[in-house]
Amino acid sequence: MRRGRGFSAAAKPNPERPHWARLPLAIPVFVRGVNAQGREFLEFSTLLNESAGGVLLAIRKPLRRWSRVSLEIPSAPLLMNVSLPGTVRRLRARVVRITSVEGWNLCGLQFLRPLA
Repeated sequence: MRRGRGFSAAAKPNPERPHWARLPLAIPVFVRGVNAQGREFLEFSTLLNESAGGVLLAIRKPLRRWSRVSLEIPSAPLLMNVSLPGTVRRLRARVVRITSVEGWNLCGLQFLRPLA
């Protein structure tokens, strides 16, 4: 193997990093956060895949790496005031990775508290 052509650090398994199964579900979500000017924003976006530790978010608005956001999954009006055991509608996360693709920002988000 030539020097500098080995596996990247991202490709190596990390025993300290938990690994959760990813679910390839497109889920609509409201994203709340604070922009670079310090103003709050609310944007309707889509989660592209999910795990207990985080999600991949497709959003038009540019987010800053390491910024915190709140995700709210919309539900039917009947369920808004009902507390169902074991269900989560609002999640807090931080942006750990950003990739721009055709006018979209694909953001890897890590939950502040894993779901499992």
